[in-house]
Amino acid sequence: MRVDVAVIGGGVSGLSAAWALQRRGYEVAVLERQVRAGGNAISERIGGFLMEHGPSSVNAAAPAAGAVSTALGLDSAWCELGAGVRYRYLVGAAGLHRIGAHPLGFLCSGYLSPGARLRMLGEGLVPRGVAGAEETVEAFWTRRFGPEFAARVIDPLVGGLFAGRADRLSMPAVFPALVEMERQYGSITATLLRRGHGWGRGHKPMPGRRLYSWREGIGALPAALAAALGPALRTGAVARRVARRGDGYRIDLGAGGTLAARAVIVATQPHVAAGLLDGLDPAAAEAAAALDAPPLAVVFLGYQRARVAHPLDGLGYLAPRGAGRALSGALFCSTMFPGRAPVGHVALAGYLGGARAPELALRPARELVVLARAEFGDLLGARGAPVVTRVRQWPRGLPQYTIGHGARVAALRGAEARVPGLFVTGNYLQGISLGACVDQAHAVAARAEAYLEGTRARSTHAHEWVGRANSA
Repeated sequence: MRVDVAVIGGGVSGLSAAWALQRRGYEVAVLERQVRAGGNAISERIGGFLMEHGPSSVNAAAPAAGAVSTALGLDSAWCELGAGVRYRYLVGAAGLHRIGAHPLGFLCSGYLSPGARLRMLGEGLVPRGVAGAEETVEAFWTRRFGPEFAARVIDPLVGGLFAGRADRLSMPAVFPALVEMERQYGSITATLLRRGHGWGRGHKPMPGRRLYSWREGIGALPAALAAALGPALRTGAVARRVARRGDGYRIDLGAGGTLAARAVIVATQPHVAAGLLDGLDPAAAEAAAALDAPPLAVVFLGYQRARVAHPLDGLGYLAPRGAGRALSGALFCSTMFPGRAPVGHVALAGYLGGARAPELALRPARELVVLARAEFGDLLGARGAPVVTRVRQWPRGLPQYTIGHGARVAALRGAEARVPGLFVTGNYLQGISLGACVDQAHAVAARAEAYLEGTRARSTHAHEWVGRANSA
């Protein structure tokens, strides 16, 4: 069998790229090794509760995801962020600190010392960094806002958004807009206040008002994409090897036979991509293999509302590394979106592991529940046993955009030029959020379409030239 494009990987990235190409009239085949598609975008109903095993929201700043939702008829199930999200919470020495959502909230809160707040006010006097230098996230924010702000605000933010460490992640890779902002305007504070911009790839400062989901959770999107693709999606199909053959590719599916394609989009996790790219483009394979994705665990607990003292009037809370907490943070799921818990109940999700403590995410599930219950009891006043308990452990979690990430992305993107008809997409390139993945997937689909049309035009031209030569 021969198709126009073979997409290896049936997560949100692969499904989105395949759907975009199918809508444009191309024959696609999506090869997903698991028995279900969707990757880590899994939403599970547990009685009246809804657990998100992976991502929990989409940012409206990512345009492609909204367009896909509309095209798939999901807008009627659209859920905006709940009105109960009014504050952000950070863990301090005395427990949770409530901070106003406005950027000036940190200046009005006692969370930071007077000296740290004074240092924040002096950010506009800090000179620009060295042009072209790659700083860690911690180094950038320390230089501009001081060490306390970097340790107590940015470190927990990075831990919550990326399951990473601020002293290891690359500032240009994680917050490219802010690096460019400093280069152009100097003061970050003045520019953010004037423009109202967010801080990261596809994220606004918590609690962002532009987050959304669907009634049945994030899993609604990959489910709708899979249904739209129909028989073009093959689950339980393991791509063992990809080889160039003439003007296209041949994919070895083991006992499943082979598949021929004019172009290939690799949309797998980076360690799988490294193996598939090894025989095609060693530079891209090496770059994919260098990407770390430490284990991550999600502990979902449902409580009777009366058993949780905290008002849960935010997205959740984040913890700095220095706070001595097992959880890097938690989400107040039933506050974020409607229908996440039955009437009279609340839902909480705690996150452990990541780059901070990868070994912690691999402990027995019962131990993780004990840790989460203890922390929720201490910080949120949760008493007694939860009515629902679920644990999801991801042996490979979120990819880490560490120093040198830009060079790795360039090597992966460069495969398109070095190996015509080969494309790579996924959350390990230029944005880990679901919205960023959909945006990237659609951009890759457009480039794949341009390649296919280019080869078709060249083939037509060659046939016409041969025809004219023969007639002469």
